[in-house]
Amino acid sequence: MTARWLLLTVLCTTALSTAALAQQPVPTTLTPHERDIITWRATIAPIVYKNCTACHHNGGSAPFDLTTYAQARRWASQMLDVTQSRYMPPWLPAPGHGEFAGNRRLPDTDIAVIKSWVQAGTPEGTGRAPAAPVYNSAWQLGPPDLILEMPAALAVPASGTDLYINVILPSNLTHQRWVRAMEIKPGDAQVVHHANVILDRTESLRRQHPNDWQYGIPGMDIMVDSGDDFDPDSHFLFWKPDSTALVEPPTMPWRLDPGDDLILNLHLKPTGKPETISARIALYFTDKPATERPMLLQLEDDAALDIPVGDPNFIVEDTLTLPVAVEVLGVYPHAHYLGKRLEGWAELPTGERRDLILIPDWDINRQSVYRLAKPLPLPAGTVLHMRYSYDNTAANAHNPHTPPIRVKAGNRSEDEMAHLWLQVLPDAAKPGTPDPRLALERAWMENRLRKSPGDSIALYNMAALDTAEGNNAQAESIYRRLLAQRPTDVRTMTSLGAAMAAAGDWQSAQQQFRAAIAQDPTYTDAVFDLAALDAQHVDTQPEALTEAERLLTGIIASHPDDAQSQRLLALVYADEGELPKTVEHLQAWQRLALADPEPHRALAQVYAQMGRQTEALREQQTVVTLAPNSASDWSDLGVLQAQLGDRAAAKQDFQRAIQLDPTLEAAKANLSKL
Repeated sequence: MTARWLLLTVLCTTALSTAALAQQPVPTTLTPHERDIITWRATIAPIVYKNCTACHHNGGSAPFDLTTYAQARRWASQMLDVTQSRYMPPWLPAPGHGEFAGNRRLPDTDIAVIKSWVQAGTPEGTGRAPAAPVYNSAWQLGPPDLILEMPAALAVPASGTDLYINVILPSNLTHQRWVRAMEIKPGDAQVVHHANVILDRTESLRRQHPNDWQYGIPGMDIMVDSGDDFDPDSHFLFWKPDSTALVEPPTMPWRLDPGDDLILNLHLKPTGKPETISARIALYFTDKPATERPMLLQLEDDAALDIPVGDPNFIVEDTLTLPVAVEVLGVYPHAHYLGKRLEGWAELPTGERRDLILIPDWDINRQSVYRLAKPLPLPAGTVLHMRYSYDNTAANAHNPHTPPIRVKAGNRSEDEMAHLWLQVLPDAAKPGTPDPRLALERAWMENRLRKSPGDSIALYNMAALDTAEGNNAQAESIYRRLLAQRPTDVRTMTSLGAAMAAAGDWQSAQQQFRAAIAQDPTYTDAVFDLAALDAQHVDTQPEALTEAERLLTGIIASHPDDAQSQRLLALVYADEGELPKTVEHLQAWQRLALADPEPHRALAQVYAQMGRQTEALREQQTVVTLAPNSASDWSDLGVLQAQLGDRAAAKQDFQRAIQLDPTLEAAKANLSKL
């Protein structure tokens, strides 16, 4: 299997103080009569409850409560300041440059109403006020299907710098599930500034930290393997203080397999006293798998970030040409404290412009993912644009350095970034054509290499694409280039072996896998790949069967929920004639893949070989239940029915097979013999 490295980002905000609010008065458009009747009960409470109390409630992420008149009156002057300046509610995108769901921008009339209410002395009024929203600790979507909890609580010191901790949450699933919604409860919002969920399909981060993963792994940016198929990180899975449950469109749940880990990437901020954090994640499943598969694309040029002192308008730009048609579903712009104006747009092949987002006054502390109100279709050949400006002067109230210093790219909040992430949905592939996400990833990686020819992640992913597309010689060349830079990198060693095997040089691939295992005996991909290669070549290397059995037994001892290892070990035992052991591991495979007809099909064959026809019939009946349109399976069911003497059922099965596939000669011959 050839793993890819996922390009991961985090919503890396920080807890440094925000800038003083600049007054930007909004014109009052109310009549004198309207100003006279504006009260908390009649007018202000509905505005506050709709736009403010999700954060401003007791126990919420905001520093004070606004659910009662007494609290609102106490904080009225601050409400006036932050609404007049549009600092609150937090909403950075400028109107008219993209239409977004959940727009929190207050209308001018609401801002004018708040101003008039404060200037009138914050009257409460005598009418009936609407009921205040109720906030509690229960899950927003009701009882979850699965709750994942941290193995141990995290201690946050009273003072010091911000902390970035990665907590691994094993899913412990026994079979594949599809996640339709997720809610993250990372702990006290006064401590947790944000959290991101990263899907680790190969337990790669846990393997890198076998002895201490339960206690959290420090770091802001992490790298995990994406698995053995093209499965890009495709959803914005994050939490911020004003986040609600993350509900995916019905056609786009995300897949969770046995053995998958969820990594909770936490940004923690000291509060002035020691704290502890115990995060939880609730998952809600659906029986309907994804029928549409989005992808995340990134425009960036961090390499261009070298911002001199005193530059008020340092520009960073990037472009990416779409090789296929897509629909844009969401946008996430990101910079740090020197970011000033962040802009993204699309230029159609006709030259027309489609705005993606414009943030004229960036504030890292109020960033968010912005989901489009409706998908934006873009044809193939569209050029995506990113243009960010940065202000490294003392006039920038957000500047973390006094006096300003030269700033380059980096992960620290005092460094800078220039990222524009887009969630896109490619047009569905026609039957027999490649997954369009492959073309998107190639265009993305080529764009990265154009800016940074030595980009190791882009090179690795290009090699993985070449392997998937059969360009094995090109893939080998890239992997060898990477190994020249990092000769002990076990991922690249294993991927080189996979490219060799795909090219037919299986003996060299064996040696490459063995070298990878010698470098890291716990790297399961290399162990599995060597076992699979051994099992394919027992005719010329009979001793390889013994090696395959030893390797797979070792994997299953530490990863009993690895369905593919259970399957392969069953095949090895079948080759050795160990049929009871074959049945044992086929049954384990079946338990891990309940909706897959293949383990039942294999069990039916083995039971029949063992003379256990009744059990073979039961398994084959399950096969046609799971794969009702498979003509060959109906024909095989008919054979078993005939062997057990049920000629009428066998006849129906053969006729069903022929109905599904009139050219199936085996079914015709069996029916004739019957």
